[in-house]
Amino acid sequence: MFKVVTSAYDTAKNYIPRKIIILEKIYLAIFANQKKLELIPNYSYTQSLKLAIEQLERQNREINLAVFDDLAQIAQKEPKFHWKIMEALTNFVRNNVPYQPQEEVNENPALTIRADIQAALTLIAKRNAQQDIESNQLDLSRTDIRGANLSGANLEQTNLYQTNLAGANLCSANLHGAILTAANLSGANLSGANLKEAILSAANLSGANLSGANLNRASLYRAKLDGAILNDAILNEANLREIEFSGVNIPRTQLGDA
Repeated sequence: MFKVVTSAYDTAKNYIPRKIIILEKIYLAIFANQKKLELIPNYSYTQSLKLAIEQLERQNREINLAVFDDLAQIAQKEPKFHWKIMEALTNFVRNNVPYQPQEEVNENPALTIRADIQAALTLIAKRNAQQDIESNQLDLSRTDIRGANLSGANLEQTNLYQTNLAGANLCSANLHGAILTAANLSGANLSGANLKEAILSAANLSGANLSGANLNRASLYRAKLDGAILNDAILNEANLREIEFSGVNIPRTQLGDA
């Protein structure tokens, strides 16, 4: 990672003056960390993981991007650390972008997700669920990740209780059995998503694109579906009691035994 950024820095400084300040900060932060690593050339994966997690706790946004790259490599080479890395990443997200009350969200409706938060979510989304510890659950509950790109993400069984995913891209994501109770999914792209057996009770799905989504046996009890797109969505055996919707046409053939 250090060599890649160094090369980019040397190239960019010659012809992209407006980006050089940001790139220079990243370069200097990674350089400082690289020097620290060079002091202990025989770092084990355990020591490298400990150092990476310590770096995340220091809240240095520039170096976080390099740390995520290191974590991805450790997870690939040492599967036994998979769950510890997932916990570190989900803790990082929860600590940095916690849930905000709706009145605070209204004051900042056009939030752009931070680059390091998106990078952490991308790593989580690509996880190998077969390496998860049985009965353990990824916890991204009560976070504010509006506008996140989670297309094709593997978020099976993830705890997303009261998570703000407004405007997020969850196209073709695997949310099988996920807990989305009271989550804000307004305007989210859930086309082709697997929401089988997901819990969406009291979730806000206003204006969400659910075309082709699999909602088989999902619980939508008291969910808000105003303006949602449900073309070709599978709703067999879904719990649709007391849902709120207007401007939504749900063909009887889609309801099955709902």
